[in-house]
Amino acid sequence: MSILKKSKLLVVDDSAFMRKLISDFFLDHPYIEVIGAARNGKDAIKKIEQLKPDVVTMDVEMPEMNGLDALREIMQNYPVPVIMLSSTTQRGADNTLMAMEYGAVDFVAKPSGTISLDLHKIQDELVRKVEEASKISILKLKKPLRTSLPNNQPIRVTYANEGFIDNVKSKPLETLKPAIPKRAWGKTSRKIILIGTSTGGPRALQEVITKIPGTVDAPILIVQHMPAGFTKSLATRLNQLSEIHVKEAEHGDILKKGTAYLAPGGYHLKLRKVGSSFAVVLDQDESPRSGHRPSVDVMFENVSQYSDFDKIAVIMTGMGYDGSKGLVSLKNTGNVIAIAESAETCIVYGMPKAAVETQLVDEVADVDNIAQTIMKYLP
Repeated sequence: MSILKKSKLLVVDDSAFMRKLISDFFLDHPYIEVIGAARNGKDAIKKIEQLKPDVVTMDVEMPEMNGLDALREIMQNYPVPVIMLSSTTQRGADNTLMAMEYGAVDFVAKPSGTISLDLHKIQDELVRKVEEASKISILKLKKPLRTSLPNNQPIRVTYANEGFIDNVKSKPLETLKPAIPKRAWGKTSRKIILIGTSTGGPRALQEVITKIPGTVDAPILIVQHMPAGFTKSLATRLNQLSEIHVKEAEHGDILKKGTAYLAPGGYHLKLRKVGSSFAVVLDQDESPRSGHRPSVDVMFENVSQYSDFDKIAVIMTGMGYDGSKGLVSLKNTGNVIAIAESAETCIVYGMPKAAVETQLVDEVADVDNIAQTIMKYLP
């Protein structure tokens, strides 16, 4: 009988207490074993070179060499999947997003600052994310992100053919037989774009949102699984890099074309009709769905009740299956084009895979072609 080979984990934190606590989370784990610990970024680089771990957990804020500087060097010279541990301060949130940009797989927010005596609160989340990270192909993390043009202007994309591209390298799922008959898609009707993502989402969103032109003739609603405090930093970052306006959604926001509304951590994102307009509803009363609030399913299901728009629903990288039930609701009640990110570019091919398995996805596209695929369906 073959023995399952365990994935090797390196724990990096400047606190000996935190290193012990995190290591203890994996004491009886069936296929993850802690092979060492490091007290700062310099120590981490040395240990990664020596021990060749399969996955690393790393504190963002450390003396001598912080997690960000270490991550840059690690991804350049000894690439390995890294999960960041971050404080929930504004600076912590900004640094965490920078870490995602440098190639970190995901992050976990410490419940109460640098030394979190109550770290057990995030034990299940951290263990799950380390398990997922241990399976990720490092090639997917090394792909650099374009953040600006040489003159420091945001990336701008010129669309041929009166505002949309026909020759996008996406893959229509002609082999699947949707259970729901396809309605005719008209370019003149009112549109809304709905995007759901999780693990790997900040990088994927940067690839997609920065390529959507400011003239886009639709509002955009985004659910990214993230705790409170981090979504504001993500919205600010995307807004700086994009031609469209990106903001963390606020209760009562009236939807405008050319604006993307990112659900804040801890709230479901819904809509309500106000005359001929629509306003954002932030809901903390409804329970988390499959452990998530915001939830992609909740957003899709809520928007499915409004026949005022045709919907373009996009499901990108993430573990789990959030979005697939909501996609069924959308397809059952209105005119919907569903786009899933391809397995080739997903950091974690979970949510898009679940969506594709519904047999209701119209197109599968690599992440760098998703913006153009969306634009095909707009005036």
